[in-house]
Amino acid sequence: MKDSRFKLIKYGIIGFLTITILLLINPFGHNDMGYRQVVENPFGDKKVVFGNGVYLMVPGSKVTTYPNLVTIAYTKEVTEATVNQPFVEMRFMDATVAEAEVFVKYALPNEEITMLELHEDFRNVSHLAATGLAPYTRECLKYSAQLMESEAHYSGGMSQLSSNFRDQLDNGQYIVDNFETSERDSVTGELTKTYENKVRFDPETGQPVRNTNDIRELGILVRTHNIINVDYEQQVEDKLAKKIEASTRESVSKQNLITAQQEELTAAAEGRKRLVEIEYQKKEEQTSQLVEAETAVKLAEKDKQKQAIALEASRMEAAKIKALAEAEAYAKREIMNADGALEKKLEAYESVQRVWADAFAKYQGDLVPQIQTGGGGGNNAGLDFMNLMSMQAAKDLGLEMRVKE
Repeated sequence: MKDSRFKLIKYGIIGFLTITILLLINPFGHNDMGYRQVVENPFGDKKVVFGNGVYLMVPGSKVTTYPNLVTIAYTKEVTEATVNQPFVEMRFMDATVAEAEVFVKYALPNEEITMLELHEDFRNVSHLAATGLAPYTRECLKYSAQLMESEAHYSGGMSQLSSNFRDQLDNGQYIVDNFETSERDSVTGELTKTYENKVRFDPETGQPVRNTNDIRELGILVRTHNIINVDYEQQVEDKLAKKIEASTRESVSKQNLITAQQEELTAAAEGRKRLVEIEYQKKEEQTSQLVEAETAVKLAEKDKQKQAIALEASRMEAAKIKALAEAEAYAKREIMNADGALEKKLEAYESVQRVWADAFAKYQGDLVPQIQTGGGGGNNAGLDFMNLMSMQAAKDLGLEMRVKE
C-alpha cells in the first residue's frame, strides 16, 4: 500500500516538473491568419511559417511576425496601416505644390528563400515599411506628378496621374528628362518660360527607361493603390477658380450663341413653313380657280352645244312650219285657182247677206205703200231692196254664179 502511494506521488512530481519545463521552454508556436512568421533557432537555422495555426520549434528560437500585406498610408487620420505618415507633398511640372492622400498595399513574397532574404535585409516589418516601401511609394508619386501640370491634373488628368503612379510602383521609376519651353498662360495670356519633363524612352524597344526596381527584386508586389484626395496650394486654387469662372463665361456665351442660332434656325424654319403654307394656299386657290374656269368653259361648251341643238331644232321646226304653211298656202292657192276662190267668196257673200237680212228682219216699217195711185200694179220695195243688195254683193265679190264647165 505504501509502495503504491509512493509511485503515485513520484509520477505526480514528474508530471508537474515536465509541464513546468514545457511551459518554461515552450516548444510550440502559433501563427494567426493573414500573417507569416520567420523562425530562427539557436543553432542558426531559419524557416518561414506561412500557414496559420500551431507549429513546433526549437526552444529558445527567435520569432519575427510579418503581415502578408503591408499597408502604407499617407493620411491625416490614424488607421491600422503598417505605416501612417502625413500627406505626400508633390510638385507638378509648373512648380505648383499639392498634398495627396495615398494608400498602397504591398504583398510580401510567398517563397521561403525570398522571404528569408527580405528578412535578412530589413529584420522586421516596421523597418521594411519605413525605410523601403514608404520612400519608394512617395518617390513614385512625386515622379508621376512631375509629368503634368496642375491645370492638366484638375482638368481631367487624375486618371493619368494614377496610371503613371501604378506603372512606376509595378515596374520601377521613370528616368525623366527636363526641357525648357515657352508657354502662354491660358488665363492671363502672358508668355512665360516653363520647363517640361518628359519620360526617356529606349529607341530600340520603345519602352520607358527606368531605374532599378528594388521592390520587384525583393519579390514584393503591389496589390492595390489609391490616390484618395489631392489638395492644391492656394495659388492653384485661385487659378482654378479663375479657370472655372472663365470656363463658365465661355460656356454661357456658347450656350447663348447656340440658343441664338437655334432661335434663328427656328425662325427660318417657321418662315419657310409659312411660305410653304402660303404657296400651297395660293396654288390651291389657283387650282380651284382653274378647275372653276375649266368647269365654266366645259359648261359653256355644253350650253353652246345645247343652244346649237336647240337652234337647229328651231330651224328644223321653222322649216317644218314654213313647209307646212307653204303646203297649206299652196293647197289653198291651188284651190282658189281651181274655183276662183269660190268658197271664200261664198263665205263673204253669206256674211253680207246675213248682215242685211238681219237688219231687214228687224225693220218695223211698211215694205208696201198703204196708198197706191194709178192703175198699174204696185212695186214691192222690200223685194227690190233685197235684189239690189244681192246684186251689189255679187258685184263687189265678182262672184260668178254660173258653174264653170
